[in-house]
Amino acid sequence: MGVNLTGALICQSSDLETVLSALPDHIRLTRAERGCLSFELTQSETNPCRFDVRERFVDRIAFDAHQHRTRASAWWHLTAHIPRQFQLRDT
Repeated sequence: MGVNLTGALICQSSDLETVLSALPDHIRLTRAERGCLSFELTQSETNPCRFDVRERFVDRIAFDAHQHRTRASAWWHLTAHIPRQFQLRDT
């Protein structure tokens, strides 16, 4: 059974440069994870401080491993304070 996550990360304008600079590495590392089927984190065209997120993992184990890796990453260190609005769904 797979896992899908959809939602948004919405930063303040003061955090925008930080997010944009850390984003390429975060995307690259996530896509390289075992069990990651797809990972898209794209900046909104109408609100540059909003990043839409779509993630697909093969199962809950792969998704949990992603969460664990992310919490120990530079990405999390830089962006943990930024609100996230996510919905998780098993497929």
